[in-house]
Amino acid sequence: MADALWGYKDRDLKGPVAHVIQPAFWAGRIGVVPLNDCSVWGLTDNDRVIDDRGYLIDRVTQSWVRATGTKISLDEHPWLVGPIGGTRRIADDWLAAEAERLGGSLAEGGGLLAGLDQLAGNGFDPSFLSPQIANFYQRTADWRLEVWSQWCPVAWPFGWLISALFSQRLQQLSLPLRPLDAALGMDSRVVTVKSFDGTHMGAGWLRMLRSTGQNMYSGWYGVEQLPNTDRASVRVVFPLPNGSVSVFLRPEVRTDGALILTSPVGRFGDDGAYLIVVGRDGQSAHVRRVPLAEKFVVWVDDEGVLRTDHSLALWQVPVLRLHYRHQPKLSP
Repeated sequence: MADALWGYKDRDLKGPVAHVIQPAFWAGRIGVVPLNDCSVWGLTDNDRVIDDRGYLIDRVTQSWVRATGTKISLDEHPWLVGPIGGTRRIADDWLAAEAERLGGSLAEGGGLLAGLDQLAGNGFDPSFLSPQIANFYQRTADWRLEVWSQWCPVAWPFGWLISALFSQRLQQLSLPLRPLDAALGMDSRVVTVKSFDGTHMGAGWLRMLRSTGQNMYSGWYGVEQLPNTDRASVRVVFPLPNGSVSVFLRPEVRTDGALILTSPVGRFGDDGAYLIVVGRDGQSAHVRRVPLAEKFVVWVDDEGVLRTDHSLALWQVPVLRLHYRHQPKLSP
C-alpha cells in the first residue's frame, strides 16, 4: 500500500543505476550525455578532477561543491585528508589505496579505534564508559549487528532518490528504505591498517544487508582534533567519487555509562559533516559544510544488551532513525 501511495514499485529500487538522467526538457526522454563532454555543463578541462571518467551526475555534484564550497590547501587542513573513492564504485575498493597512502598494511579484524583513551580530554573521561562499549569499539569485528530503520514520511522520497541515483550504483551510504530491508540483519567486516610496528593507523568498517548483500556503509574510522575544538573527536570518512563525506563526532559520557556522539550543524572547523572534492593535484580541495546533524547514543539496556540509537536530521528537520542491537559473535 505504501508503495502504491508513493507511486513506486519494488522493481524501481533494484539494481544499480547504470546511466545518468538527461533533463527531459533537453531531449524529451531519458538519455545519456557523453561522460567526456564537459561543455554540456559549461565545464572546461581545468574543471576535471583526479579521474575525469565517471558518471555525469557525480561530476555535476562535484562541480556544485567546487562552485559553492571553499578552496583549501590540504597541507594546511590535514584533518580533512582521508580516503577518496573511485568514479565507478566505492564498496571496499578504496582500502588498499588508503593503506598505501599511509604506508601501512591491511589486516582483517580488529576494532574501529585503538582505544577510547585517544578521545580523553576536557569534559570526556572514557573510564566512565560501560566496559561493553569500550570492547565494541576496540574489538568491533567480534560483534554481530541487527538494525531497524524508521524514515520520516516527508523525507522518504528524498532517501529513495539518493538511493536510486547514487547509493545503489556506488555501493555507498545505502540506507535501508523499508524496515523489512534489514529484517535478516547486517553483516559487518572490519579491516584495519597497521604500520610496520603494528600501530593502529585506522580502520575500514564495511556493513552489508544480509537480505540483499547490498553495501550499506563503507567508512574509515579514526580520531582527529578540529581547529575550533578543545579535544579530539571521532572521525568517520565515507569515500565518494573523487572525494568524501567526513563526519566529526564529539564524544560525551552519560551518567549511566552510555557514550553519546554528536555531529551538529555549525561553523567550518567545528564538529559536523563536510563534503569534500579533492583537486586534480591531490594537494587542494573544495569543501563545504553539510547541514546534516547526527547523534549516536550507545548504551547497555537492563538485560545487558548493547544497543545504539542513531538519528539523522537536515538542519532541525528529522530524517531517519536507526536502532542497532549488538551481540558478541559466538566462538566457532
